[in-house]
Amino acid sequence: MTERAQTTHEVEIDNSNRSTTPQTSTFAAYISSQWADRPEPLPTELPVAPYAAARRSALAAQFPGERLVIAAGAMKQRSNDTFYQYRAHSAFAHLTGWGAESEPGAVLVLDPVGDSHEATLYFRERAGRDSDEFFANPEIGEFWIGARPSLSQVAAALGISTAHLADFEATQTDRTVEDAELARAASELRLVKDAYELAQMQAAVDATATGFTEVLAALPAASAHPRGERIVEGVFNQRARLDGNTVGYETIAASGPHACTLHWIRNDGPVLTGDLLLLDAGVELDSLYTADITRTVPVSGTFSEVQRRVYEAVLEAADAARAIVRPGIRFSDVHAAAMEVIERRTREWGLLPEDDGTAYYRRYMVHGTSHHLGLDVHDCAQARREMYMDGMLEPGMVFTIEPGLYFQPDDLTVPEEFRGIGVRIEDDIVVTEDGCVNLSADIPRTADAVEAWIRDAQAGA
Repeated sequence: MTERAQTTHEVEIDNSNRSTTPQTSTFAAYISSQWADRPEPLPTELPVAPYAAARRSALAAQFPGERLVIAAGAMKQRSNDTFYQYRAHSAFAHLTGWGAESEPGAVLVLDPVGDSHEATLYFRERAGRDSDEFFANPEIGEFWIGARPSLSQVAAALGISTAHLADFEATQTDRTVEDAELARAASELRLVKDAYELAQMQAAVDATATGFTEVLAALPAASAHPRGERIVEGVFNQRARLDGNTVGYETIAASGPHACTLHWIRNDGPVLTGDLLLLDAGVELDSLYTADITRTVPVSGTFSEVQRRVYEAVLEAADAARAIVRPGIRFSDVHAAAMEVIERRTREWGLLPEDDGTAYYRRYMVHGTSHHLGLDVHDCAQARREMYMDGMLEPGMVFTIEPGLYFQPDDLTVPEEFRGIGVRIEDDIVVTEDGCVNLSADIPRTADAVEAWIRDAQAGA
């Protein structure tokens, strides 16, 4: 962990065969001179700063007298000397408030001092213009990747003490995010969202709603292209980059029978009139909080009779699950409420064998109904089962409700008219003191509303 924490990328890069910047002392002196003074006013403290400080205190209280080290992580290699867009570890982002602007290799340290802890954020500050790094380092040099923040700027923005990464010293007794107990505690800390997080979640959902409407307007263009799913993906991903950092996960743009593949991300198929399009997508904001929404829409603008029948069964399951959400019920109860509807409808349609206690209906919906949501699309994943799946709902918890029905194109247990139809409806829910609020309620959900949504989106295109 110590070595990774002090590096900005996970591999060493050999640039010996690339063209090089001149290295003579004469050139170095020349390129380092005659630069105008650059004012660097300190930013005002970000709204997230006091919330992040409270989170750090809550985590540290669980580890009295112990030194906690939470690394942002290194850049991930894509191929050779290229890297994926950088994203800090979610625990690091949660505890610092540093989102898309996070510096690779940064480390948050909570040092025990008396009965509490003091926080220090270590990162590699930019080098001056009189250094080789400034012009000759393609990985972190300002000429190559742009200006990077100073220690004082980050300290002012996040309300935290900062120091250069070179000053960070790891010890054998550090608790790090590789430690199961610390990872669990940091994950469980995110189960209940604070006011800042809830506002970010609503903003992420609102941006996602805009992207969905733009996709509907682009359906004619998607239908005209042999890889129309790529048009759908591209339209939504553009909105994610305009309104946020990027997408929160790989967009699922699944048309026709592809909608029966739960994690269809190749998105290389056609978008044909007469088929359904299942769009599962979410905007990740610069704060790194993400939405996770699914809507299933008829490409033609109108559901067929069978498509509508399946759609309305899924909607009924979603509504039944949401209706029971309130503080004090078990998280797993939400799934059970949805599956009661799925079983009843598939049995009414004559799809299931004689009832012998086997969950035959799960053939048509093998996934769970809900997962927590926040900085990660599947948030709080290291939480204990008794806190998550078997845990009691509390105000401030945010999770999805996303039942579906998927009839594979070669499934001989269903009539031919059902085969190749996949429907999922997914909303983002926050638990309140006396029930819940659907953060995505403004995104049309009923079959009639979806058809009207398509008409309006294309009329305004």
